[in-house]
Amino acid sequence: MTKVAVLVGSLRKDSINRKFAQGLEKLAAGKLEFVYADLASLPHYNDDLWENPPEAVTELKATIDAADAVLIVTPEYSRTYPGVLKDAIDWAARPWGKNSWGGKPLAITGASPGAIGTAIAQHQLRTTMVAVGTAVMGQPELYYAFKPEHYDAGGAITDEATKSFLEGWLGSFADWIAKTGK
Repeated sequence: MTKVAVLVGSLRKDSINRKFAQGLEKLAAGKLEFVYADLASLPHYNDDLWENPPEAVTELKATIDAADAVLIVTPEYSRTYPGVLKDAIDWAARPWGKNSWGGKPLAITGASPGAIGTAIAQHQLRTTMVAVGTAVMGQPELYYAFKPEHYDAGGAITDEATKSFLEGWLGSFADWIAKTGK
């Protein structure tokens, strides 16, 4: 099965982006295996720490290295993506010659209570992820307006129209991985 490293850019316990990622995981069951990277333990990027890298950094790099692809689920903070994602990107791109992102198929999405989802954060994140060498899926884009009533108590997406749309997007991501993966 295709292994996907999932980075959720919100650390909040009740994060709608985590709920969204888990809903996607349930829809992808049997096709894509989601492995969540722990971003909460990452320190801010500091090149001096490479002499003795923190365990959270080596675990992040190992999670990405072992994956066939990456999915980033980002909130939008102040019209950009959160700093925890920037730290994860920088840690995984280094040290020189050991870029964990290089050539990985990648998709970006995010959830927001607002109508435009996380469009601006995703746009900026796409630019960054191209710069670190991922194969970013450009289409279809997914800006998700989170609606709690579309989820059951176990986190499964129950709204049929939403479910169908998201299954189509996941199918496109799986096709992208097959086309661009190593």
